[in-house]
Amino acid sequence: MSDEPCATTLLAAPMARDEAEQLARLLKAIADPARLQVMSLLRSAEAGEACVCDLTTPLGLSQSTVSHHLKILADAGLVRRERRGTWAYYSLAPEGMAAISDALT
Repeated sequence: MSDEPCATTLLAAPMARDEAEQLARLLKAIADPARLQVMSLLRSAEAGEACVCDLTTPLGLSQSTVSHHLKILADAGLVRRERRGTWAYYSLAPEGMAAISDALT
């Protein structure tokens, strides 16, 4: 057995635990095909936002199911919700998207 270290060099320290837990919450929130589709639709929306009623048909899901997915994304900080009268409009949250991007680069 050789006393030489292996060629792999590790970082000085792993990601901080609280940072890893936050990132895991973000990744868990997007780890669903319907939620990825919601985010894709919001990203491509002409006004940069959409109401639940705008998302149900393209997704082929009920209003309650789409609302559930939007709540998960909002709780994770990935989408913003703005209430206008009886309607709620959703848009991507730049800071949430940046956190995911930073983690993957």
